[in-house]
Amino acid sequence: MVTVIDTIAKPRLRHPEKAHRPDQEVMRKPDWIRVKAPTSRGYAETREIVRSNNLVTVCEEAGCPNIGECWDKKHATFMIMGEICTRACSFCNVATGRPNALDRSEPDSVGRAVAQMGLTHVVITSVDRDDLDDGGAEHFAETIRAIRAAAPGTTIEILTPDFLRKDGALEMVVAAKPDVFNHNLETVPSNYLTVRPGARYFHSIRLLQRVKELDPSMFTKSGIMVGLGEERNEVLQLMDDLRSADVDFLTIGQYLQPSKKHHPVKAFVTPDEFKSYETVAYSKGFLLVAASPLTRSSHHAGEDFARLRAAREAHLVRRA
Repeated sequence: MVTVIDTIAKPRLRHPEKAHRPDQEVMRKPDWIRVKAPTSRGYAETREIVRSNNLVTVCEEAGCPNIGECWDKKHATFMIMGEICTRACSFCNVATGRPNALDRSEPDSVGRAVAQMGLTHVVITSVDRDDLDDGGAEHFAETIRAIRAAAPGTTIEILTPDFLRKDGALEMVVAAKPDVFNHNLETVPSNYLTVRPGARYFHSIRLLQRVKELDPSMFTKSGIMVGLGEERNEVLQLMDDLRSADVDFLTIGQYLQPSKKHHPVKAFVTPDEFKSYETVAYSKGFLLVAASPLTRSSHHAGEDFARLRAAREAHLVRRA
C-alpha cells in the first residue's frame, strides 16, 4: 500500500492575527497533489547532513510536500538566520515571534554542508528579520561567500525577504553576486491584507526591478500560490507587473493549508488551469515558467537553472 502525506506540518506558537477559526472546514485534497512519504536512504542521508551541521531547512519548517523527492536526490533549501520569523503571514508554517541572535558560524556551516552534499546548485532562503538593521542582508552575503569558498563550482540561488525599510540591504546582497535572485510575491495584491499583512506588493515589485538595475545579468525569479481566493484576471495582471520589472522566471503552485489555524484553501486549481497559466506566462515574455499543483520556489531548482540559462542564450540568438 502506498503511504501518502499532504504536508509535513509542525505545531507552532503564533501571533493571534495569524490564526483563523480553529473549527473552520479544511478542504479535502485531490489525488493529484498527494505525494509519497519520505522513507528513502537518500532522504535519511540528507537529513543526517542537515542535522550534523546544525542547519535549518525550509523543506521542514514550511512543511513542503516535495521533501521526500528532493532530499532523496540530496537537494535541500537551507533557511538561514534561525527558525523564528518576525512576521505573521497567514499561509506560512514557520514560527512567528522574537528571533534569537544570529549564529555567526552559520555561513561556514552552510558552505560545509553544500560541499558535503556535492550540490551543483543550492537555494538559500531565510525568515524575515525585521529586528536587524539590515534585515539580515550581510548574513546573506556572508553565506554566499562561504559557499563560493567551500564549493566554488556550485551555483547559488537566494530567496530573500523584502528588506522593507532597510536602506542599502538589497545592494549588499546583489553585490555578493548570487546566480539567481528570487523574491516571492506569494499572492495577488487584493489578498495582501489577509495573507501577507507585513509586506507591500509594489515594494516587492520594485525590489525585483532594482535587482536588474544593479546587475542586468543576474537572473530574477518570483513565485505565487493559487487557491487563496484570487481571480484569474488578477493573476494575469500580476504577470504583467513582474514583466514590467523584467523578471525572468515565474513559479506558480497550489496553496496547501498547513493547519486549521492558517488561511483556508479557497480552491484547488486543476492541472489544466495550471497549464493555461503557464501558456499565458510564456506569451508575456518570461524566459521560464513552472506551474503545477506541486510547484514550489526551489523544487527542481538545479534543473530549472540550466533551463533558464539555455532560454536566455536562445533569446539572445533570436535577437542577434
